[in-house]
Amino acid sequence: MVPPCPPMSDVLPPIILLPSELLIVPPRAGPPPPQPPHALRLNNNSLGGLGGLTPTLEKLLVPPTQLRWLDLSFNHLTTIDPVLTTFRALRSLQLHGNNISSLAEVDKLGVLPQLRRLTLHGNPMEEQRGYRSYVLSLLPHLTTLDFSGVTKQELEDAATARLRHGKKKWGAPRD
Repeated sequence: MVPPCPPMSDVLPPIILLPSELLIVPPRAGPPPPQPPHALRLNNNSLGGLGGLTPTLEKLLVPPTQLRWLDLSFNHLTTIDPVLTTFRALRSLQLHGNNISSLAEVDKLGVLPQLRRLTLHGNPMEEQRGYRSYVLSLLPHLTTLDFSGVTKQELEDAATARLRHGKKKWGAPRD
């Protein structure tokens, strides 16, 4: 059996510190402050347009130009609003399940250098011949289109089709 230890006060002499000898230790930093959101989900809202989006985003988010992920799926959009072209940091844009009929609307997205994921399926434009190839020819930096990975072969085929069609109108309805 081990003998009990004597109380610490009997072993250690008292420590007396003068105020001038005190070291002030700043409090430990807690978790970093929360980052402003960089994502916005506006799906299933029956939106017919995006008027007023920028002022709203300015109140909710870091500068709207820093928006990285935007879900506008399942609304009533008929065009790709030019306001979307101001979100230069946008990496993911979901526009599926709307009513966008013209493939030419996709041209507007060519100014988004960070865009990697795009969904457009469920829009009338999807029924046009060459839809996927057209989109990839304009946005060759996409890694996924309509939730499907983009292959190197698809990008090559899209570039070839772009050269073949040039500025001519693509997108005849599918048979």
